[in-house]
Amino acid sequence: MSGGQLMVVIIVAMALIAGILKARYRHRSGDVETTTSSRDKPDADRLRDEVRTLKERIAVLERIATDRTTNLDHEIERLRDR
Repeated sequence: MSGGQLMVVIIVAMALIAGILKARYRHRSGDVETTTSSRDKPDADRLRDEVRTLKERIAVLERIATDRTTNLDHEIERLRDR
């Protein structure tokens, strides 16, 4: 094996070792996904519902902001009745 080939083998070996160490570090620090998905967690479901509700409220507020002022009072009253 010539010097250039040996150098390539050494570089590839270093990259493989670095990849293994990186995977080990991620596993220990908890960055790797566990077998349970986030859909199974109650907190994730609660947050997903909250985001959906907030998106609906933002859509209403955007509609109010771009609507004519004559309809603004009616829309505000409708939101209060919720």
